[in-house]
Amino acid sequence: MKIIFLIFLLCCLFITKIYAQDIIITIKAPEGKRAVSPYIYGCNNSFDKSTQFYKDAGLRMSRMNQGNNATKYNWRKKISSHPDWYNNVYGNDWDRTSKNISANHPTMQVMWAFQLLGRVASNTSNNFNDWGFNQSQWWQGVYQNLAGGGVPNTENPSGDALVEGDVNLYTEEWPADSTVEILNHWFGSDGIGLNKNQFHYWNMDNEPDIWNGTHDDVMPTLISASEFMDRFIEVAKKARALYPEIKICGPVTTSEWQWYKWGNESIRIDGKYYCWFEYFIKRCADEEKASGIRVLDVFDIHHYPYAPTDNDALQNHRIFYDKDYNYPGANGLYTINGGWDTSSKKEYIFQRINDWLAKHFGENHGITLGLSEWSPGPDEPNLASVIYATHLGTFANNGVEYFTPWTWKIGMWETLHLFSRYAKSYSVSSTSSLENTVSAYTTVNETADSMTVIIVNRDINSARNVTVNLSVTSARDGDYPTLQLAALPSRETFISHDDNALIESEVAVKLNSFNITVPALSTTAVLLNSLIITGIPTNKNLSDEINIFPNEFRLEQNYPNPFNPSTFIDYQLPKSDFVTLKVFDVVGHEVETLVSERQNAGNHSVQFNASNLPSGVYFYQIETGTYHDTRKLLLLK
Repeated sequence: MKIIFLIFLLCCLFITKIYAQDIIITIKAPEGKRAVSPYIYGCNNSFDKSTQFYKDAGLRMSRMNQGNNATKYNWRKKISSHPDWYNNVYGNDWDRTSKNISANHPTMQVMWAFQLLGRVASNTSNNFNDWGFNQSQWWQGVYQNLAGGGVPNTENPSGDALVEGDVNLYTEEWPADSTVEILNHWFGSDGIGLNKNQFHYWNMDNEPDIWNGTHDDVMPTLISASEFMDRFIEVAKKARALYPEIKICGPVTTSEWQWYKWGNESIRIDGKYYCWFEYFIKRCADEEKASGIRVLDVFDIHHYPYAPTDNDALQNHRIFYDKDYNYPGANGLYTINGGWDTSSKKEYIFQRINDWLAKHFGENHGITLGLSEWSPGPDEPNLASVIYATHLGTFANNGVEYFTPWTWKIGMWETLHLFSRYAKSYSVSSTSSLENTVSAYTTVNETADSMTVIIVNRDINSARNVTVNLSVTSARDGDYPTLQLAALPSRETFISHDDNALIESEVAVKLNSFNITVPALSTTAVLLNSLIITGIPTNKNLSDEINIFPNEFRLEQNYPNPFNPSTFIDYQLPKSDFVTLKVFDVVGHEVETLVSERQNAGNHSVQFNASNLPSGVYFYQIETGTYHDTRKLLLLK
């Protein structure tokens, strides 16, 4: 009897194991359709490889300001003080770099930075003689302030210098007018001729919340949050005056600890406590309301995640929007309400920021989110690849403006190439029955008749059997190509668009469904085309980019529905945008394009004359850059 029971138990465990590997993914394209920013396909401080390499990889944006080295950059003299090497001053020519990028990558966005510290490098004549000291070898004392006549402390390398260098000997004052004048130098009538449309995004300095550490030679004591905001707003307004289309990106905050608290300061206004991020947003909103000048376009943060295990690292994407995720690296979060409360580890930082933006700016504020420094964590190529892929998919789904990792590991070029070259321009709804292990990130083209489904398996040990169902869009039966990254070696495999680690295969689609097995720690793209829309998306959670009137059919006959022989479709645009309005029959064939043009904000009414069509069910589909909706029409003659 015991033997029979053990056999039964083993069978149950075997069945459970098989069942655990079966995952169902449902895709409801074009439901939830929103534009994917091409600038999530970015990096930091690149261009040490050939021009063709970056074109093949699909790099769309590069943040070139070099972080801490941007803070004391003097664009007039083309020098900067290096805070991680005695504060010595070295040449750094942003003009030359920008010209080279413009010549070799004219469609790429490039991010530089304004200086808000108040002082920048002035000369190279007062550097610490590091060569004479130790042949320029690294030691813990490289962080001592030795430029300007300092004396090194060799007994305590991690401490202060025996004699601090005189900051006045190698830096000069740098007011707001000086920092923003680079815009005229680059783009003005007497400038060097750069195309300003390639340089939309500007960081408002770099990690100002730790200047008393990184730039303690100039600022040994951190200024108050209020004083920093005064500097921020002054520079932002002056930059906007010179370049109205500029994208002002701040506060460029260091890490999770600094997200919630500015130094040791407790910020209170009228008795109410504000954590740092909400205070920053409130000050920007108050300034815009008072002056009418926008001082913030992209809320920019840095994030170097903490993960005690590889499995934790594979879940770090959830820190941004997932309100149920307990982040093991939560720390600064405990100060969010002014005290020290360890009862919650739920960060969902981007969602918090969006909530604060809506609270202080109002809905439809147009301020987006960016992550300008980040690291995947683990060095192992398959882990780095999958972690990066998951972040790309998450940011595409949520409309993040740009994503420029600081740390670049083996496996990431392969992942960037797969997403940037094969994903489409619009994210649509995908749901997984086991989201935290296997996710699908689905994108479609403008007309939603071509789709890429990118399936990411974060299971470290096991392959997963996945069934993908198309619930709104229909695909013809047949074989479709797949591209897969799996089992990457420890060496770099991405050489070019034609020489890389992508494994090509096929998947059979039948009755709008396909089955695929995805290996452990893998990313697989399924490329579908010749699609037609067969259902009606609900769009309950979309932003109000277009408001279809509740009384959407203003019919000449048989009100409210069916109609015969024509109907008017009414809609409202809150801002000028390109609008496409098409009518399809029940099998998805286009009947007529009613609108395909840029239209001004306001109310619009379009007539659909169906006198030459047979009775039956029709659909009209309306979309702008960020909104998509499909509604049913019934024609009865």
